Amino acid sequence: MLHHRANSQDMETFKTEVHVPPGSKTEFELHYQEMMQRKLGFYEHSLYLQPGRLVPQFQVDVYIYEPSGIASVETPNTLGEHFSGMAKLTSSKNKAHVVFKPSLQQQRKCENCTTSAIDGIFTVKYDVLRDSNAGELHVSDGHFVHFFAPANLSPLPKNIVFVIDVSGSMWGVKMKQTVEAMQTILDDLTMDDYFSIVDFNHNVRCWSEELVPGSNIQVAEAKKYIQNIKPNGGTNINEALMRAVQMLVKASNQGMIDPRSVSMIMLVSDGDPTVGEIKLSAIQKNVKKVMREEFSLFSLGIGFDVDYDFLERIAMENRGVAQRIYTSHDASDQIRRFYSQVSSPLLRKITVQFPENSVSDVTQNHFDKYFSGSELVVAGKVLPSESTTLNSFTTAFAVSHTYTLMFCECYIPVPCRSLAPTAVKKRKITQRILTLAVEHQFVTPLTALLVESEEAKERLLADSPKDPKQGCCAGADKNHLSPPFWNDPHFIVHLPKNNMDVCFNIDSEPGHILNLVSDPGAGVVVNGQLVGSKRVEEKEKVNTYFGTISVFYQPDGIRVSVSTDRIDLTDGRNNHSFTWGATADITQDRVKVSIVKDSKVMVTVDDKITVMVLLHRVWKKHPTHVDFLGLYIPNNNQYSSQAHGLIGQFGQEPEVRVFNLHQGANPLKKEATMEVKGNKLVVTRGWQKDYRQDNKRGSDVVCWFIHNSGKGFIDGHYTNYIVPRLDKNFFPPKIIARLTQEVIPP
Repeated sequence: MLHHRANSQDMETFKTEVHVPPGSKTEFELHYQEMMQRKLGFYEHSLYLQPGRLVPQFQVDVYIYEPSGIASVETPNTLGEHFSGMAKLTSSKNKAHVVFKPSLQQQRKCENCTTSAIDGIFTVKYDVLRDSNAGELHVSDGHFVHFFAPANLSPLPKNIVFVIDVSGSMWGVKMKQTVEAMQTILDDLTMDDYFSIVDFNHNVRCWSEELVPGSNIQVAEAKKYIQNIKPNGGTNINEALMRAVQMLVKASNQGMIDPRSVSMIMLVSDGDPTVGEIKLSAIQKNVKKVMREEFSLFSLGIGFDVDYDFLERIAMENRGVAQRIYTSHDASDQIRRFYSQVSSPLLRKITVQFPENSVSDVTQNHFDKYFSGSELVVAGKVLPSESTTLNSFTTAFAVSHTYTLMFCECYIPVPCRSLAPTAVKKRKITQRILTLAVEHQFVTPLTALLVESEEAKERLLADSPKDPKQGCCAGADKNHLSPPFWNDPHFIVHLPKNNMDVCFNIDSEPGHILNLVSDPGAGVVVNGQLVGSKRVEEKEKVNTYFGTISVFYQPDGIRVSVSTDRIDLTDGRNNHSFTWGATADITQDRVKVSIVKDSKVMVTVDDKITVMVLLHRVWKKHPTHVDFLGLYIPNNNQYSSQAHGLIGQFGQEPEVRVFNLHQGANPLKKEATMEVKGNKLVVTRGWQKDYRQDNKRGSDVVCWFIHNSGKGFIDGHYTNYIVPRLDKNFFPPKIIARLTQEVIPP
């Protein structure tokens, strides 16, 4: 048996020759494993089909299984129009099946041809569902794999020097297709990008000696320059790369390069060096010596004359990648496709870390850049321990902020389906399962979940279905206990000077936006939008809750919008979205956002004002209740003297006196008279829930309750605090003055 291996475009091909006796039947099966790489938002599986003749029974089946769910599946027509629409797709949530089965007649190049039209690449593209902000962490059988693929990020600005081989060997189709590709690539540049072009043969020329912005005028001039290139002469790769690096260094030294930007060189060549330094190892050493750590080199090798191994080495050594371009009819498309993979850098300096002594044999966990539509993968072994969770921490720099993401995976560190050898061992395993289930609140065959209604009139018992075919871990549904409910947004105002808590509800309508804090002096606005319950009985009042909380910081133009679905961070130009599915820390200018997975968001502005938003999840099938948000604003916030709003006005604590304590209509609740802001109010001794420490059960806060939507305790009427938008809604000074001076009779 003879084995031969040769490189193909994107993968390895293996050729095997065997001796088959005459008249015998031989069946070949090839089993192999290949790590799918995500590019331009898809995993792509390619099969090279070259039967060389008509095949009576020709069939290709591609089966896809993704436990996290399949987002989309595509079968692009890469075999040509002859086979358009012949690939059939069936799919479900987690599985997909693609079949390509042309009949004998359909395989023919023409109706009466005896040759096969099947000659090319059969491609299947798909992507997976991602529930969290940026990826997933999985633990199985003592190993872990961390997939990192954030979305909804704005591209980093880039500084790019195109280094193009225009030697004599590029004459003809190679140059024509390179020029075609460059026309499209240059159109992709934006005003935030800086670029130049270096073309070389035995000499080196620069279209511009300095980087210029990607304006329409500059791009048009660059396209004209490339269009007029006439290939001739030798190949001086070393000098061309030196010139490109010098251009980036000069721009960096002169402060032209945005420190948040990404700098790269894109080399396009088809041959070995013939002029100047021709020793490949010396060129490699020269380039590495002058390349700064923040620069990257990407290489495109056209055809088979080029030393592709050299281009790959020089790229990998300088934080880039290489790609072979085949001189076929679609060479320009190959160049454009490669550029698309690296043209939208979203993050830089990415590091994935794990707690000490928790993992070993970790693959690469430091990455220079993350490009849109790609994926970073870190894998390794989980070290034996008593812990039932594995955490990972990912730090990165984005266009306008830095952030840290934390991923957490819960697992049982013993084989789940194995039988315990002794009763003692079984009890220990059972106890660990129970502890894990209670801590993270999911149902197992060993646990049940009791859900009790607010009035204790209804109880629901949720058990995990016991399926003997699925083993002990099947059906582990994460049904969360719902916290108690109240009608309408309730507020607890702590008055430290008076040593008391005052509570009031706002009886408003779904869709209304309430101004909570307006501080022109600090430049901060906090607003909350109300949502209503799903359904109410006739004549019953609609319950309302906070569905969205917005924090706007005017000096930096940054708004953080927290809803029950996601967290959005925008600065007017860039918008970044995060789900509740992962822990993350994001810092942009003077605004810091800390997300605790499925729990809370902390927004801190200029280290002076903090807003905490708690997430309350409910049973999705509940007939009336909806997910909602809780809002907590600490007393030590450093407001300016201009602060106002439903909560902000109490930054300046009013004088309060409570007297005439007596029995109320409810024998369990006392009543009294409160004197505040020139008003005498009838108040009731009661309590409200505080969920900061316990997000599920809460703790009781004893307070004096103000009736009629806080009338007399807040300045003006609550309707004065209804605003039309979630952002940029400061109270004008004259409105604040009017509200402050308004006197409401008791």
